[in-house]
Amino acid sequence: MLLDETAVLANGNHIPRLGLGTWQIPNDDAARVVHDAIAMGYRLIDTAQAYENERCVGQGIRESGVERERLFVTTKLVAECKTFEDARERIYGSLDALGLEYIDLMLIHSPQPWAAFREDERFFEGNLEAWRALEEVYASGTLRAIGVSNFEPADLDNLIEFGSVAPMVNQVLAHVGNTPFDLIDYCRARNILVEAYSPVAHGAALQSSKLAAMADDYGVTVAQLCIRYCLQLDLVPLPKTANIIHLRDNADVDFVISEEDMTKLKGATDEIDYGEAARFPVFGRKRV
Repeated sequence: MLLDETAVLANGNHIPRLGLGTWQIPNDDAARVVHDAIAMGYRLIDTAQAYENERCVGQGIRESGVERERLFVTTKLVAECKTFEDARERIYGSLDALGLEYIDLMLIHSPQPWAAFREDERFFEGNLEAWRALEEVYASGTLRAIGVSNFEPADLDNLIEFGSVAPMVNQVLAHVGNTPFDLIDYCRARNILVEAYSPVAHGAALQSSKLAAMADDYGVTVAQLCIRYCLQLDLVPLPKTANIIHLRDNADVDFVISEEDMTKLKGATDEIDYGEAARFPVFGRKRV
């Protein structure tokens, strides 16, 4: 069963090959969704300080009845956190909010604060400061793995060259029609596992008639096709849903996309309309 499969991080720890993303799942709903997902077999739960739902995500984890060591919990430092002391305080703040003794993976959410996302300033020193805080807590065993999100090669080089521990994960926006192949290859060459958030383009992929036609050929949904695409690229997809039916469908992706169709999907260039999600800087239309 796919939910039982794992990939291996650079430090030897195992991470599930498919997880649950919780972006935009309100705190009031998060405990139920996480509880339902774990009951269904999900073992990787991804949240972030910026999502403002860590407390109820942690509640769902603690009330799931599944042994803690069988779960893999990820959270992220807010993008604006660029000093050692702030990062250290926020790391322990996440532990408190989640109500957990350790976190399996903690990431720097973005190389730049969101207001400066993808602008010229790289915040190299600030990222090193935050990274050193992650390294310190990782060395204590309270963080089991550390990594980054939305980092480009120059940002990764900064941590690799000047840090003591190389990032183990880079979580990036990746889906049909927007797959950063060069960045993925760069990460793989450095033994950095790549996670794919928004593998269904925050729902925008569901509007594609081309994807719908291909999904019909396999007898699956567009969401299942998109998730399987990421899996066959050896990414770890993190689809988000609060719907129990979609939770089940998102994990039912044991079919195989043919090489011919994978080539078509890799070359897809359809313009993606992210709808309301376009206001988030990671989707390329920054409104701040």
